[in-house]
Amino acid sequence: MTATAAERLVDGVLALPRALPDEIDRVARLHLLDAIGVAVAGSRLGPARALPAAPRAQGPCTVLGTGTGTGPAEAALVNGTLVHSLEYDDTHTASVMHGSSVLAPAVLAAAENDGVNGADVVRSFVAGWEVLIRLGLAAPSGFQRTGFQGTSVAGPIAGAIAVGVLSGLDRTALIDAVGVAASFSAGNFTFLSRGATSKAAQAGIGAQAAISAVALVRGGITGAPDVLEGERGLFGLYARDPEAASRLAALSNDLGSRWHLADAAFKALPCCHFLHPFVEAVATLDASPVGIRRILCRVPEGQEQIIALPWARKQAPARADEARWSLPYVLALQVVRGAVVLDDFLGAPDPAVLEMAGRIEWEPWQGSGYPAVFPAAIEVEFTDGTTRTVQVDDVDGGVRRPWDATRVTGKFLDNCARADVAPDQAEKFSDALTSAASPDFSTLRSLVVTAG
Repeated sequence: MTATAAERLVDGVLALPRALPDEIDRVARLHLLDAIGVAVAGSRLGPARALPAAPRAQGPCTVLGTGTGTGPAEAALVNGTLVHSLEYDDTHTASVMHGSSVLAPAVLAAAENDGVNGADVVRSFVAGWEVLIRLGLAAPSGFQRTGFQGTSVAGPIAGAIAVGVLSGLDRTALIDAVGVAASFSAGNFTFLSRGATSKAAQAGIGAQAAISAVALVRGGITGAPDVLEGERGLFGLYARDPEAASRLAALSNDLGSRWHLADAAFKALPCCHFLHPFVEAVATLDASPVGIRRILCRVPEGQEQIIALPWARKQAPARADEARWSLPYVLALQVVRGAVVLDDFLGAPDPAVLEMAGRIEWEPWQGSGYPAVFPAAIEVEFTDGTTRTVQVDDVDGGVRRPWDATRVTGKFLDNCARADVAPDQAEKFSDALTSAASPDFSTLRSLVVTAG
């Protein structure tokens, strides 16, 4: 009998080397550090800042930023939501997956619950990332086109494999975990229509689902091995692309030889990743609002539903947090304030920024190269009658323009500082995770946010 896509995926994961290549180990630690730093900032700032106080049960798993612990499922839910709450977490651009927002909280909760530390945590995190990316590459932008966030559709599956690997599940149990985890797949883009903040929770729910799926399998629940195939399988339902299961099976062949995590991009700005190259393009203008008559943006086909539609709403978001997905508002922030930072999304929309956003227009861009790259192109008309065209070929922080460790560590320390974490504790944790021969997660609770 021909192996199913889930079976081939699990077989590829089980064949991964015990010791990661040095470069993948280094990159994985940086992505873990970045996710933890964003979560700590999210526990003090933004829409999920009250969430860390929600867990009632005590347990061994850290609620990031609090110094307290709860059970693994609750910790994964809260921490995943915190990581995703500021739109400041990483993205594998070609698959359009925010992997660390699901995988870091899931594996950290599982590790603390089971008393696991060191390289095994990093290895399971990498295994989850490699699965998640392949799930996205099998149906490029397919989940997004049908109105679902790919991370929350595929995240439970990748997370369950990561947690299952860390927990020592055998082949049969891991295949069951894939089938069970697919029952948790969800997460649509309706939040965009009214500026709801539920997108943040989609990552947390995915992380919680990973923990729950493995627990259910341990308790005797089984999953369908063909859950990815056919019209009623994951790809058929969520991407309307049942043939993607065959592509996933082929993509599973190079697990252990092709490491996609190295291509994942860190975020320089706390907003939708599609917007970053547009902000960079506008930043090159060095022009004041009074000197600009109009900015025309060419939006890659496939991104418009997220950052451009409906345009009237994007030009005048009701809440600053909603503006994280607004092309005109975020570009206007760069023009008016000269930067895009966390504080820009914490209060009411700025009237001066709204006025500038009203001078920004867009048109669709076919053949842009998206999603393999995240490009941007703008045409600026100045009040003196001159024009200028700027194009950015791909996003900063990705495979073509990678960050070094210093920049990632700097972002982590900045995020901890925004939450008033003691600088010496933040630096100590960063060193223990990124510089030690074996990464140490035992001091997670030292990253305590000062009340305020």
